[in-house]
Amino acid sequence: MRVLSAQPLRRQILFATCAWLLLLVGGILWSATRSRAERQEEVRQEARSVARLAAAYLNQYLDGLDAMASALIRHPAIPALNPAEAAKVFTALLSEQPLLLNIVLRDRSGLLVAAGADVPADRTSAPAPQYVMDVLRTGRPGVSELFAGPLTGSLTIAQAYPVRAADGSVVGVVALGLNLFQLQRVFDSLALPDGSVVTLVDQRGQILARSPDGEKYIGRTIEVGAVPAPDIGLRSDVDGVERFVGVESVARGPWSLSVGIPQTVVADRVAPLWWRNLAISCAAVLAVLGLSLWVSHHTSTGLERIRVAAQRIAGGDLSPPSRARVANLEIAELQDAFITMAANLLATRDALDRQVEQERKMREMVQSLQRQVVRQERLAAVGLLVSGVAHELNNPLQAILGTAELLERDPRLSAASLDEITLLKTQSGRACEIIRSLSRFGSQQSGPPTLVDLRTVIMEVVQLRRHDLEKSSIAIDVETSTSSPVYANVTELEQVTLSFVINAQQAIESAARERGRILIRLYEAGRKVRLEVQDDGPGVSPENEPKLFQPFFTTKPVGKGTGLGLSVSYGIVDSYGGAIGCHGNEWGGATFFFELPAADVSDGQAVAGAASTA
Repeated sequence: MRVLSAQPLRRQILFATCAWLLLLVGGILWSATRSRAERQEEVRQEARSVARLAAAYLNQYLDGLDAMASALIRHPAIPALNPAEAAKVFTALLSEQPLLLNIVLRDRSGLLVAAGADVPADRTSAPAPQYVMDVLRTGRPGVSELFAGPLTGSLTIAQAYPVRAADGSVVGVVALGLNLFQLQRVFDSLALPDGSVVTLVDQRGQILARSPDGEKYIGRTIEVGAVPAPDIGLRSDVDGVERFVGVESVARGPWSLSVGIPQTVVADRVAPLWWRNLAISCAAVLAVLGLSLWVSHHTSTGLERIRVAAQRIAGGDLSPPSRARVANLEIAELQDAFITMAANLLATRDALDRQVEQERKMREMVQSLQRQVVRQERLAAVGLLVSGVAHELNNPLQAILGTAELLERDPRLSAASLDEITLLKTQSGRACEIIRSLSRFGSQQSGPPTLVDLRTVIMEVVQLRRHDLEKSSIAIDVETSTSSPVYANVTELEQVTLSFVINAQQAIESAARERGRILIRLYEAGRKVRLEVQDDGPGVSPENEPKLFQPFFTTKPVGKGTGLGLSVSYGIVDSYGGAIGCHGNEWGGATFFFELPAADVSDGQAVAGAASTA
């Protein structure tokens, strides 16, 4: 039996290779995903580390400003509030400190005393900012928020320091204004990937410094948390670029310094790993695929030779195939085993052919003997029974007919009585005809073959069984399309036809149907005359069809059949050179048939049953 799901070996190997390739691709994708996640974590940690380093740079710069301011407020011209000297000192410092926008000295009342940068005349009397007044009031250094300087008009942040007299009293304030557009230079020494930014924001979210493009973003407000987290992760920056952001607090402000590294850095770092893994994977795939194709080619070639030899053996040629060179030991052993099997099959078939021929001859002899014994036994039993019944019934029927004829001559009878007598004579004549048919059917001496009209045989059988069929609500129809006679014994053909009709009736009754149907057809099939009995019963199961005409085989319950009817019919038809069989029909039931050679009718030859037909 061929397995429906079987596939060629090459296809199986290709399927296995593809499955391995899918697993490999899955592994590559998992590795790529894992590598990307690792690179993302690496960039995230790098952002945090650089943020801490940038905060340290900024604190270091601010500490330098604190040291410079400490030295500055001890200069003699500063506590003395000497405008000319103080301006000279401030101008010199500004030339050395490009990150300072301006240095301003104010007295205790907040009025401008001196400035390092040129101040327009209309701004010299500008009031002191609030952060200056806070330093004058508290006596402690302070830091302003982002504001536009009243003297320079530029955005700045001021570091304010109190100026004390010799007795320790606060006499003024020195304010260092940071040049925010140059503050990004503090972070120039940081090693950052392309596209990275360093942003300094105050607690309100205003951008104080940004590297690069500070001129574009300083002064903008962005959303920040109350307490900056050291690792924000992936975030869309103010310029719309997705970056991994690390944040560090700067206590001087308080400010928050964040370092953002673009997400594209992850792809740039993962790409070399991906290309390397892809190259290795492609090389491995090509190697495995080539090896698989090489193995499948040599294996399938050897198996193809064996398959061709197996098909030849299946076609009936059991000669052993020739031995050929193969690629591996397993295929060679399979080839040797196949050659040995073919040789053994050839020897076994020859032995079986001889045994089957002997058994066929013995079976034919046994069947011939069985047909003779069964026919003699049946004819003897039926003949004895029918002769007795016919003798017992014929005499009363003759008396009934004679009495009816005498009554019919009485002129005193009415027309209705005469009709009843006529019906009585008709039914009595029918009974006599049935008795004659039974007598002829049960005759032990079948006699020599004669020309038989099968229409007469059908009429006799229908007449015998019609009453019983009507009781069982079974309709019987007859279709005849030929009058060609056959050479046979009419009694034996009636026996075969009667056996078919009885089997059809019993099959319909076994189905427990309210009504049934039997059709007897007679027609010519080439040079033969064919008689069929078709029913709408349950039909014959496929496993029982080969055993229908075997002696003593029956599907009926115990006591309902002997299993000899169809076997005897087979012997009768076979003795006249005919054929007998059974097949299903369009009604769902069974159709039993027999065929006999049509006889050539010459002038003067009588056909059996012609008188009855007339």
